[in-house]
Amino acid sequence: MGRSRRRPVSRTSIRRLGLLAALAVGTLSCNAFKRTAGPDQAAIVNPPNTTAVTVEYDQVPECVEGSPRCVDNVVFFGSWMQPGEEFFLTKEPGRYIWRGTATRVPVNFPPRGDPYLVRIYDPHIVGGPTGGITADRLKVGGEKITQFYSPGNPYESGLIYIDENGQGRTPF
Repeated sequence: MGRSRRRPVSRTSIRRLGLLAALAVGTLSCNAFKRTAGPDQAAIVNPPNTTAVTVEYDQVPECVEGSPRCVDNVVFFGSWMQPGEEFFLTKEPGRYIWRGTATRVPVNFPPRGDPYLVRIYDPHIVGGPTGGITADRLKVGGEKITQFYSPGNPYESGLIYIDENGQGRTPF
C-alpha cells in the first residue's frame, strides 16, 4: 500500500483552528459555571393574601377631664397600613360601640413574622396618660385584644394575627 501524502498546513488554517479551539474552551468554561439546578431568574414575589377585618371598640361613656374634643370620631390604626390609610369608625346609634372594616389586611396567620400592632385614637381619653391612644376594649376580627405592647402610655398597641377568614388570633 502506498503512503498517503500530507498537504502542508497553511498559517491561515492554523489560525482558524486556534480560534475554534479558543472558542470551544471559552464556551466550555462559561457552561462550567452555570447552575445545574434551580431557576435562572429571581423567584416571582408572591404577596400574602389579603382579607377584610371587622374592628369594634367599646368606648368609655365619660369624657376624661382635660379632653377638649369629646365629640370627635374614633380612629383605627394598624401597623400594616400606610400613612393616610387609618380610618374613622362609625358609632352605633344610642351606644358607645364604634365599628368599621379594615380592608386589604395582609394575612399573617399561621404566624408569619411579628403580630400586627393595632390601636385606637379615642377623643374621650385625650386628657389621660395615653393621650387618647389605646388598645383596651378593642376587638379585631372578632378577637378581644389581650396582649399589649407598651401599655399605659401613648405608644400603647394591641398585638394580633389575622387569618385568611379575617379572624383575629391572639399571639401565643
